[in-house]
Amino acid sequence: MAGDRSFTDYVKSRFLDDLYPAAEEYVEQNWESLDLYLRNVHEVGGVAMSDMVIKFVTVYDLPDLKIEFDVVVDAEIEVTEGDYHYDDYDICNQWLSIRCTGDLACNLDDFQIRSIIPYQKGKMPKPLSDALVPYIYKEDLDKVAVDFLSKYYPEALKTPMPLDPSKLAERMGLRVEVRDITEDLSIFGQIYFHDAEAEFYDSEVDQLIKTSVRAKTIFVDPKAYFMRNLGAVNNTIVHECVHWDKHRKAFELERLYNASASRIRCETVGGIKDGEKDATDWMEWQANSLAPRIQMPLGTFKTKAFELIKQFQRELGTTELIDVMEPVIEALGIFFCVSRQAAKIRMINAGYEEAIGTFTYIDGRYVKPHSFKKGALLKNQTFSIGAEDAAIQSITNPELIPLVKDGSYLYVDAHFVLNHPKYVAQNLFGETELTDYARTHMEECCLVFDLSVRAGVRERYHRECFLNRDEAAVISFDIVYGKGYQHAKPEKRKALLADVLAENARMYSELPNSYTACLKMVKKWRGVTYKELEERTLIDERTIRRIVNGEGQGSINSLVSICLSLHLPPEISSHIIERSPYSLNYTNESHVYYKFALNHLYAKKMDDIRAFLQENDAPL
Repeated sequence: MAGDRSFTDYVKSRFLDDLYPAAEEYVEQNWESLDLYLRNVHEVGGVAMSDMVIKFVTVYDLPDLKIEFDVVVDAEIEVTEGDYHYDDYDICNQWLSIRCTGDLACNLDDFQIRSIIPYQKGKMPKPLSDALVPYIYKEDLDKVAVDFLSKYYPEALKTPMPLDPSKLAERMGLRVEVRDITEDLSIFGQIYFHDAEAEFYDSEVDQLIKTSVRAKTIFVDPKAYFMRNLGAVNNTIVHECVHWDKHRKAFELERLYNASASRIRCETVGGIKDGEKDATDWMEWQANSLAPRIQMPLGTFKTKAFELIKQFQRELGTTELIDVMEPVIEALGIFFCVSRQAAKIRMINAGYEEAIGTFTYIDGRYVKPHSFKKGALLKNQTFSIGAEDAAIQSITNPELIPLVKDGSYLYVDAHFVLNHPKYVAQNLFGETELTDYARTHMEECCLVFDLSVRAGVRERYHRECFLNRDEAAVISFDIVYGKGYQHAKPEKRKALLADVLAENARMYSELPNSYTACLKMVKKWRGVTYKELEERTLIDERTIRRIVNGEGQGSINSLVSICLSLHLPPEISSHIIERSPYSLNYTNESHVYYKFALNHLYAKKMDDIRAFLQENDAPL
């Protein structure tokens, strides 16, 4: 479909010749009831409309393709003097509301004017926009979904059940066909409102072929089953059903402008659309928002979710919601035949904020489920941050730098977490990870970051995508440090850190100004042999000895490797590097990542640190 089509503009171009004489006759016959402001005329002799301008049109929905609409016009009225002693006149303006009806099924050929009254200012209900798209507000989505189901699939409102999209389509008089639409799945579904000659990709001949298509047909590309999943295919069919139910009038307006229009197609798109949404954007937002609410009506969804929560709590022997949230979401997706992503978002809609911290993937790696106090995060905030963004922010953001510079916060499992045994611990493999307590009290120990979508998704999906940083998502984020990070008093944080930092502080205070002497001290402090350093750094043992003894052959890379392999706190690494012949140059992108690793990854195994640096084109 084209961008915005204006029903007001269409009325102006087609029905002005009908509206003008009707308004003219009304003014002549009802001028005494009009509020005409006379300045010069003493006694009214004659009243006639001299001009008329259509200001706007308000459209009301009727069954099928019928509509009712008020055309608001500004009538210019000339009032002449009736007293022969004077020769004067007045020009007055009167707004009129002309009530009309018509059926889009016959291209409004049955247009009729029903009534004319003086226009009364006030907030009027506006069921349809000027593009004939229904007004649906976010807070009304669940109600609209319930109304839809009451009409077509009422049993889904009585008891939890998976909605059969094919049965839904059949009840709406629609048919579903699965066939290739495009070669690359750029169009995954489309619905035809009118008979048409259409082009479809034919994989056997590897080209587009023309095919006759009947109206009321939904096409779904079979590649969606393999490239996406069954839940996404079901969602596509329901999505197209919403288009048929809610957007036929908008489509018929398009046909008034373009008689060859026959379908709405739903494309895979990327990038952010600037400016205001047009009619097509609103229709897609409505179909995208309503489809999962139709598949998972809120009442029965909550019933099933509660049942599954209790079931998994019994089976797993836990009372913590976060411990069962992932299996519950998986089970809900399977039960309602929707994607895991859709089930997760629906759980959040239903008030389970614990779902926000589930099935999160950062830098392609799974982040363990985590939860926090209700209301701790705004819609556009997160505790989880990718390593690249963390590196950039920790070095460039003046508000964040002092909070992480002294080792008070560690970067663990995609979070900046308070460095205290209550929140971080070593697992059996010697890796630093969040404690169970930390994962269920994120607001107490983790920094909060603000999100804004940068690329890969249209603006209308922002809010949903914030809540679904899924492995399959193609969304990148600009991370900006937020000020909602501290939920505990500074005194409490200092007290918690005191016991952890005491030993580091002692060692730091004893460090000499000679970097080689420092290296010998921290090597002894950590109890690591030269052979072990060789295994960790992948640097020849003899070379390491020469570096530690100040006999040359060193470099900033080798010095960074040694500091990381000894798991030195940031302030100790900085002390050693600053007193060495080598330095970090922050105009060098690799050095930015080295600094990040020294500050935030020093507690990790060298294999993990090397993998991170390799992924970011900064190998040691």
